[in-house]
Amino acid sequence: MDRPKLDKNITLEDFKNYYWLKEELVNFCRELGINKTGGKLDIVYRIEKYLVTGETITMPEKKKTNSKFDWNTANLDLNTLITDNFKCTENVRNFFKKAIGDYFKFNVPFMKWTKANTEMTLRDAMEKWKEIERLQKDRNHKTEIAPQFEYNTYIRDFMEDNPKRSIKDAINCWNMKRNLPGARKYGKEDVTLTLTMKKSRPRN
Repeated sequence: MDRPKLDKNITLEDFKNYYWLKEELVNFCRELGINKTGGKLDIVYRIEKYLVTGETITMPEKKKTNSKFDWNTANLDLNTLITDNFKCTENVRNFFKKAIGDYFKFNVPFMKWTKANTEMTLRDAMEKWKEIERLQKDRNHKTEIAPQFEYNTYIRDFMEDNPKRSIKDAINCWNMKRNLPGARKYGKEDVTLTLTMKKSRPRN
């Protein structure tokens, strides 16, 4: 079954039942005058709201920061407080390299933590980075993938369940799954279904 066309006539059910690239969602928003900024989940929410009510949602003004602390040039120490305008600048990177080691690098969990923990110190941040680093080295630890990254989650789950298969096999199964209605989560039957669909395709 082919995906329905993403236009103003699409039903909410069809929209929710199929996978859409962010680029497709942005173009759809542009055509209908819906705000197209933000992450994929934000865009999906606005489109669903539009399909139900015909209402376009405007984004609220970006929250202004109160702090004037300059993370580009300030002298930093372990007691420096994380402010609401914290930025992962080169100055901050150099500070952590000296405090932790040259192997320090910013990562997504760490950056999220700093955004959510204003008024904590850089000493707290250093300990949090070390904790994240230990978890990432733990083979039994599964890194959390944000829900909008369905492709990444699918490929990881496929490879974990099929360690002898190639990444190409995983991508082929994903391409099959994303064009079908319903959830885009990996299932053991996907490999068999993909092979069956390949065999059933007419040859030129």
